[in-house]
Amino acid sequence: MQADSTFSVTSFEPTEYTSPIQTGLDVGYTYMTKTFTGDIEGTSRTQFTSAFSQEAGVGTYLAMESFEGSIGGRLGTFNFAHMATTDGTERTHHQLVVVPTSGTGELAGINGTGELLVDADGTHRLRLDVEFAGN
Repeated sequence: MQADSTFSVTSFEPTEYTSPIQTGLDVGYTYMTKTFTGDIEGTSRTQFTSAFSQEAGVGTYLAMESFEGSIGGRLGTFNFAHMATTDGTERTHHQLVVVPTSGTGELAGINGTGELLVDADGTHRLRLDVEFAGN
């Protein structure tokens, strides 16, 4: 099943952190809340870490999301992880995977991959390609 949605970040909460190891990019941690609409309806809480230069727009992020809501009308919760790198002009090396055995309710047995996309107008999208084991 393919499911598409748009999402918005409804809270962005950077944390204070200074790595004891100095590198060419600062490492930061942020918590985010997102709201999804479309085939995927609900909210997520994201633990987000990155090594990133705001000035150059260059870096890589890693994120773990806990989602609560529905996919194609199926209610439940699950986790997904994603990462991407940007060179200042385009995103590369992007990956998204549903965490095995993390689904609950009608989302139990969820398995799959996906991608986060950013349209030219700044619209953020989540596309999932998922299956449900035992269903």
